[in-house]
Amino acid sequence: MNHLLSIEDLDRAAIERIVEQAARFAEVSDREIKKVPALRGRMVLNLFYESSTRTRSSFELAAKRLSADVVNFVSSGSSVEKGESLKDTVLTLSAHKPDAIVIRTPWAGAAELVSGWTNAAIVNAGDGKHEHPTQALLDVYTLHRRLGSLDGVSIWIVGDVAHSRVARSNILAFQRMGAKVTVAGPPTLIPRGIEALGCDVRFTLEELADADVVYALRMQHERMNEAWVPSLREYAACFQVNARRLSPRQLLMHPGPVNRGVELSGEVVDSPQALITAQVEAGVVVRMAVLYELLSGSRVFRPVPEPQLA
Repeated sequence: MNHLLSIEDLDRAAIERIVEQAARFAEVSDREIKKVPALRGRMVLNLFYESSTRTRSSFELAAKRLSADVVNFVSSGSSVEKGESLKDTVLTLSAHKPDAIVIRTPWAGAAELVSGWTNAAIVNAGDGKHEHPTQALLDVYTLHRRLGSLDGVSIWIVGDVAHSRVARSNILAFQRMGAKVTVAGPPTLIPRGIEALGCDVRFTLEELADADVVYALRMQHERMNEAWVPSLREYAACFQVNARRLSPRQLLMHPGPVNRGVELSGEVVDSPQALITAQVEAGVVVRMAVLYELLSGSRVFRPVPEPQLA
């Protein structure tokens, strides 16, 4: 594997291999000294054009626990504010010879573009409304630890599917691992043609009791430029996952951050069946496994063409 740009880059065997490696790294995380020398001498560059708490911190911890050198770059306070393009920023930072670049941007497809501008391994940490593959991998890992096999498990993804990169990656990953996926939400927040990904679609939560796992999504206000629902109060009345709708046998997941009182009630966030904290804990070991998979073996080296002078 040269890059991780999409869940589509991984077959079931590759996902299982990453989950198994993450489980081994979880054992290391329980030790007094949590570092291993697996990537000593390697450099990981975190390139973030959007704000992030969980993803950025877990990638930084993952690289450091593998003994890699870490450089963190955020667009705020950089030459990006002076008008520097994404390509020129990547070319500038590539001069430092990073082995891997973890990139988050608001632009769909940006990670794939960057993979053609540098010799570093690229990890897509979220590109607009497109994908977030490491989130899907940590969610698979979290469920695998709780349920074992995902074959035949019914998973409902509820909420703002239209603006969610997590939803797309998770639909692909969960189905690849044998789960049956249903997406549910108001018609304005369900993309047309999403059934082509193999999932079912519901516009109410009347059949939510059929789910083994309920995966709630927040309203992605930062990606909305118009009103997609009449009001948050009406949305919560119809689609909030609360104690009335969630049974004790069902597991609850959320990628964070949670908007309590909107997509989830406070009581279910704090309930025993909520796996939200477990997802955060999984982030470090799964991202350790991804970086290890990319950098510990032999990557196919493809020279980047030199820029042509006009």
